[in-house]
Amino acid sequence: MSAIRSRGEASILHADLDSFYASVEQRDAPRLRGRPVIVGGGVVLAASYEAKAYGVRTAMGGRQAKALCPRAIVVPPRFGVYTQASKDVFAVFRDTTPVVEGLSIDEAFLDVGGLWRIAGSPVVVAQRLRERVAEEVGLPITVGVACTKFLAKVASAVAKPDGLLEVPPGGEAAFLHPLPVERLWGVGKVTAAKLHALGIRTVGEVADLGEPTLVSMLGRASGRHLHALAHNRDPRVVDTGRRRRSIGSQRALGRRRRSPEEMDAILGGIVDRLGKRLRGADRVCRTVVLRLRFGDYTRATRSHTLARATDHTPTLLAAARTLLAADLSMVLDRGLTLLGISLTNLDDGEAMQLTLPFDRTDGPELDRTLDALRTRFGSESVTRAARLGRDQGLEVPILPDG
Repeated sequence: MSAIRSRGEASILHADLDSFYASVEQRDAPRLRGRPVIVGGGVVLAASYEAKAYGVRTAMGGRQAKALCPRAIVVPPRFGVYTQASKDVFAVFRDTTPVVEGLSIDEAFLDVGGLWRIAGSPVVVAQRLRERVAEEVGLPITVGVACTKFLAKVASAVAKPDGLLEVPPGGEAAFLHPLPVERLWGVGKVTAAKLHALGIRTVGEVADLGEPTLVSMLGRASGRHLHALAHNRDPRVVDTGRRRRSIGSQRALGRRRRSPEEMDAILGGIVDRLGKRLRGADRVCRTVVLRLRFGDYTRATRSHTLARATDHTPTLLAAARTLLAADLSMVLDRGLTLLGISLTNLDDGEAMQLTLPFDRTDGPELDRTLDALRTRFGSESVTRAARLGRDQGLEVPILPDG
């Protein structure tokens, strides 16, 4: 078995709030503490660990969740409260170290390698961070400590809930190799099934395979990626200036059948919000990705790359509509339970120009005027006629897009 390479110092922290939405609800309502809590009704947005013990999972239908856990208490989401809690936690992160890379509103990487003299070892720093989040924000948080970002994230996942786990230098192989292959980034159901069919179930068994063997099994990109991770080769540093490579939004639709008109209205609402976020971050997009989950739980992903990058909402919506139209017969046949859009291949707005010609009634001036109105008077103050009177779904809080 090849030796795992280490940086020689376990100074990267992965801090991850536990069942974030549900934990905030339990923090604010003492009657919910120690009880199974589900945030969201039609679709589970979050579940407390007491509810997870019954098999309740995020994105599960509310009816199925209640069948699994009849005693669960269902509460509506309070996104404004979650956003403030996230800001409070990130304030603790940035007061701990200036080297913070946010991944989502409830998790981040921190590099604490330069704090030995003023704050102690990384484990001491991690323990104090957990104490401060509990004392100042009132939330449980799990922290993994390791020499690479990949291993720190795996460590925090293993330590959940409300735990702290260090993978010490020299102990990487002993920790990583007994874990199931699903712990490797990029191993989903399809890749796991391929590996299981060949009798490969642990990270150590992946590490024992040569890179050429993995490439022949999984393809060049996946094979090289998993070979590197199985040996803990992850050269990435904690990047405070990292900008998003993509932005996205999705809407769970439940089990009710939707008409083409309803789906188009939902699609328009998603793209409107994403266009506003794109312009707010001064970014432009080259590729539009459509994500679908059907009523039989199968999924599909489709993408379209534009001739030139843009932040023009009508152009982005036209691409999304084209992608959905190509699968419309399948959607109508199987039913649709989730519709999502991601905008990828992002670039700085100053570097690119709009994709298509437009007139004065449908150009960037109009987009930005609408953005200003929605910012001042509310996200639904100006909307498409097709969306009037329709449920617009939930707008989940996110990290800033800058």
